[in-house]
Amino acid sequence: MTQPPDPNPGHPALIQVQQERAQSMQLRVADWITKFAGSMNFVYIHAVGFALWMIFIEKNPWPTLTLAVSLEAIFLSTFVMIGQNRQADFQQAKADHDFQEQELELKTNTELTRAIHAMTAELHRRLIEEPDQKKS
Repeated sequence: MTQPPDPNPGHPALIQVQQERAQSMQLRVADWITKFAGSMNFVYIHAVGFALWMIFIEKNPWPTLTLAVSLEAIFLSTFVMIGQNRQADFQQAKADHDFQEQELELKTNTELTRAIHAMTAELHRRLIEEPDQKKS
């Protein structure tokens, strides 16, 4: 059985960003790494891994462990920056879309206001001014 289409598919800018992400393998990998790195599973795995490293693998784990953790921090901070840049791109696309929609709405409202004014002026002319002219 097919599901009915979603009545609220989301903001058009969000849909566009999601389509772009889905088309790029690099962005999908970066999304996955960023999502995983921001999870508690990431914390648990590292806590266990570091404990095992310090207890069982090396007698003096600090130089090697410090190097590994530093390299990991460099890469993770890069993924964070990638995520921030993409979030900024999304926010800009959303703001641009919203601006265009608001400008269109303003233009439509202005046109409607002018049309209402013209109709009101015509009604006023026909109902107020013309009956006076017929009496004379």
